[in-house]
Amino acid sequence: MMPTVTDAAITFVRPAALTDRVPYAYAATTSAHRAVYTAGACPLDADGNTVAVGDHVGQARQVMANLVTTLRAAGAGLTDVVKSTVYVASGRREDLDAVWDVVRSAFGEHDAPSTLLGVSVLGWPDQLVEVEAIAVVAGEAQAAPRGSSSTSRQEC
Repeated sequence: MMPTVTDAAITFVRPAALTDRVPYAYAATTSAHRAVYTAGACPLDADGNTVAVGDHVGQARQVMANLVTTLRAAGAGLTDVVKSTVYVASGRREDLDAVWDVVRSAFGEHDAPSTLLGVSVLGWPDQLVEVEAIAVVAGEAQAAPRGSSSTSRQEC
């Protein structure tokens, strides 16, 4: 097994038997006590409108900004993410690559395992991109941070 990289409460695993040409770890392990599971972040503005209609890159930027906001409200950040899934409504590899570049740029050196998928359709009108994440925060389990809402509303 290749050396693992530890980032706070997360250890990324890169087995020597698998290629090192991928821009992410193959697995992540953690012993932290609090997990954050996000709904898929969507390219919606504060009023619930889809932004950057027809623009995969523009939507990816909004999605990552919304993901950061959600993680922050849950007491986490991108560097706490142990796994993400990126959905792109396209059958074109170029679109997937363009979205992936935005997502990887947002994560910087934090190369948690991720899955990139091309799908036929996503939930909101004109939606092209969605990213969901699982984050782990060191420390004991706790309730959602103050300022968070547990009210029910349609999430994306």
